[in-house]
Amino acid sequence: MRHFTTSDGASIAYRDEGAGTPLVLLHGLLAHGGFFRAQAPLAADHRLIIVDLRGHGESQIPNEAPGVERIAADVAELVEALNLNDAIGVGWSLGATVLWHVLAGPAGKRFAGAVIVDMTARVLNGGDWALGLSPEACAARSAAIRADFEGFALNAGQAIFAQPVAALMRETAAWAGAEFARNDPEAMAAVWESLVAQDARPLFSRIALPTLVVHGGQSQLYGDDTAAHLVAALGDARAIRFDRAGHAPHLEESEAFNRLLSDFAARLSRVRAVPATNPN
Repeated sequence: MRHFTTSDGASIAYRDEGAGTPLVLLHGLLAHGGFFRAQAPLAADHRLIIVDLRGHGESQIPNEAPGVERIAADVAELVEALNLNDAIGVGWSLGATVLWHVLAGPAGKRFAGAVIVDMTARVLNGGDWALGLSPEACAARSAAIRADFEGFALNAGQAIFAQPVAALMRETAAWAGAEFARNDPEAMAAVWESLVAQDARPLFSRIALPTLVVHGGQSQLYGDDTAAHLVAALGDARAIRFDRAGHAPHLEESEAFNRLLSDFAARLSRVRAVPATNPN
């Protein structure tokens, strides 16, 4: 693991492996960069930048409770420090919201494309929005994190997979729950509550990148209608449904997911290689 010091002095852990088109991989709530272990083969042809988001994995928990905007600032500062160009951002769940903030800011110029993995523009339902979770469900999760974090984490490790958990994924699901449970409960509660307060829709007008909207056909969180909304809202986007996956297609159908990323990166490279046509 390498470490990057942010503008406010926090230490952010990340992996930097391989060479080629940079793929910046951002994990979900409770997880860490190791949840992209199935993407390791991509380092044969791509540069993988795999980040432990603030408060997760080996990255520091700062004195102040971490929020989405600060986590996104960490990623933007790292991308600038590494001088990445034509990168593809891959954001899973929380990582997708973080990625949208990065792409809508000055660091967005360093990206050529984005991959959103099983996420919605807004977690909290209300008013004209019904593509997230109910206020009761959000409040129940907040209470569970604070009341019985270990139980919540172990259950969450199972719930991110298609149900019932396939025999081949049971060991991974048990590992996921154990890794989730290693986190600091207060930090996770703060990140979750910050995530619930987010509404990424105003950011979309500042994001003009080719985007893949990946979602699990058996996700317990978000469905086809959520993916369809993102495709329409982001403009240059298309949805890819992994029928046998839940909330973690990159783990459950990793080979197909990796092919999708490789093909997307190759397509964007070909587009950049075509010289602009002079109308005169």
